[in-house]
Amino acid sequence: MCIRDSINAEYGERKSVMAHSHGAGHSHEHAHTPISPKMEPLIKCQVEQPHEITDHMLFGVPKKGRLFEKVNALLEACGLDYNRPNRVDIAHCKSLPITIVFLPAADIATYVGEGNVDLGITGEDIVAESEADVNVVMRLGFGKCKLAVQAPLADEIKDPSLLLGKRVVTSFPNVARNYFAQLQAELGNEAAAEACQIKFVSGSVEAACGLGLADAIVDLVETGTTMKAAGLEIVSSIMQTQSVLISNKHSPHTQLIEKLRKRIDGYITATQYVMVNYNIPRANLNQGLSITPGKKAPTILSLIHISEPTRLLSISYAVFCLKKKKKK
Repeated sequence: MCIRDSINAEYGERKSVMAHSHGAGHSHEHAHTPISPKMEPLIKCQVEQPHEITDHMLFGVPKKGRLFEKVNALLEACGLDYNRPNRVDIAHCKSLPITIVFLPAADIATYVGEGNVDLGITGEDIVAESEADVNVVMRLGFGKCKLAVQAPLADEIKDPSLLLGKRVVTSFPNVARNYFAQLQAELGNEAAAEACQIKFVSGSVEAACGLGLADAIVDLVETGTTMKAAGLEIVSSIMQTQSVLISNKHSPHTQLIEKLRKRIDGYITATQYVMVNYNIPRANLNQGLSITPGKKAPTILSLIHISEPTRLLSISYAVFCLKKKKKK
């Protein structure tokens, strides 16, 4: 059963229970289905929704992990207000026909690619690993890190080709396998690439070398603190990654996806840029614009000054533009 079928089944169950609960207040001549404590928050959540959920756009977001808090803040800023009952991974938005589905970040690209979910937020590394056929609607600017080949500092490995034929442990087996296959193709060393042992582990990848499981690892590096603590160093970088908004290529909710994209773009602009406005003489305009080119282009208004009593005319400009905030 796909996610949408599960939601529709849940919706039908809620309607059935709600019908029984309303009927119980009008007649005592027949037995009624009791409402379990587990269903009460679901019923409350459904009563508060102004939309029918069966045709909602499904929006997959991380249910926990390093992206959860930032994604949650993004949803709130975009006006996607919802009630999420305890231990329920489905929440229905009040203001838009959107159902939010809380999923493991590693699974979101697959759900979107297979068409069960219309829209999702996950990392570019996850999209690459899943090999899902999705549209990347926009990059979100948070969750930035790199996926890199790492080896023990003591081994002093500076060339990734030295790892061909070695044991490599990772949570990204497809990306790692493709990387080393491309590397061996460039070197013409097919035998070594085929012997490269890619082993999957779901967590604590950085411990693999120290525990004798691997000669190197492929893992995410954000600040490098965990890597250094494990006695590892970067041999080569495979890809830069950040959070992205992805959509299913065959989703019928194209207008709603575009509306949400515009809201997210507005939120990102508001958090990353400040509005700057200043007046500047005509002779210095080009110099000023070189310093403040704006996000796309500045708005420029002409200002005409007439001095009294000579009635001399002078022209200056008012410039309005967005300037990126300095990183703290």
